[in-house]
Amino acid sequence: MRVTQQNLLNNRTKTPIALTAMGFGAAPLGNLYRAMTDAQAGETMTAALNAGFGYFDTAPFYGLGLSEQRVGRALGNRADMVISTKVGRLLHDCKPSEATPEMYVDVPSRRITFDYSYDGIMRSFAASLNRLNGARPDILLLHDIDAGTHGQALSDKHMRDLFDRGGYRALKELRDAGDIAAIGAGVNDWQICEKLLGEAAFDCFLLAGRYTLLEQEALDSFLPLCEKRDVGIILGGPYNSGILATGAVPGARYNYMPAEQPILDQVAKIEAVCTSHNVPLIAAALQFVMGHPAVRSVIPGAANSTEIASNVALFNTKIPSALWSDLRTQGLIRPDTPCPQE
Repeated sequence: MRVTQQNLLNNRTKTPIALTAMGFGAAPLGNLYRAMTDAQAGETMTAALNAGFGYFDTAPFYGLGLSEQRVGRALGNRADMVISTKVGRLLHDCKPSEATPEMYVDVPSRRITFDYSYDGIMRSFAASLNRLNGARPDILLLHDIDAGTHGQALSDKHMRDLFDRGGYRALKELRDAGDIAAIGAGVNDWQICEKLLGEAAFDCFLLAGRYTLLEQEALDSFLPLCEKRDVGIILGGPYNSGILATGAVPGARYNYMPAEQPILDQVAKIEAVCTSHNVPLIAAALQFVMGHPAVRSVIPGAANSTEIASNVALFNTKIPSALWSDLRTQGLIRPDTPCPQE
């Protein structure tokens, strides 16, 4: 893997935080869709470390605390690793019948409540420290504060909690005290990121699925604003939840749902260009996002050492600049899209 590091900044002190260009998305370690043992999780983390990964993203939501526990167990107090985790969801032990695991299987019996107030942020951070068991997060991200998760009315309420009931003040206090190095949000919506930037100073955003080979609307205003303010983007979901990895096959998924025909047609055209250059679609999708100067790391998930090796190989696949030019010429990506190695 190209272990070149790209600096994300603490914009208060301009202190650099070095992220490897490809990081490790640890949602699968929370038993996403299928269970793994602690031993298998440990083997996966060891494979990631051996491959050169230096940045790991986790969250309380991932396996209702299981992912954080497994990341912490593998990394311990290693100061050379960068960890991000998230706040906004509080976990409460409960009866199995009351648990809210959603897409995670064989996880602790816990239910979720949302709290973006001062108290909620501080309690979430303290609980994450306990689960990480000695590993310290460098980056703290507001998790899923967007309307897509809650609906507009509840998202607005959470934003009021953030700014009127001290949630942002808690993040700022933790950063200013040196407990964390950077603050931001981890969401599936670039518009909420732009709204947050209009309210206060943030260092970074983990944006999932909203800047890909299929979607470049964030170029309209949000990504230029990030460049102007030196706000770094960590890019999750580079495959739009599947279709840019599988191609336009029957049952391909886009944004967690079966893809509709216009999306299938668009992906088929993109894949045809990739094929003409002997480049797998999935490799082009993974590398494409790194062409934008605001993007500091891309974090595909991996559930085992084989998937880690595959991600590394895809990240290192040589892609000719003519592929990007052809995508532009055929109107398959925006003409103003910055692409890798151009």
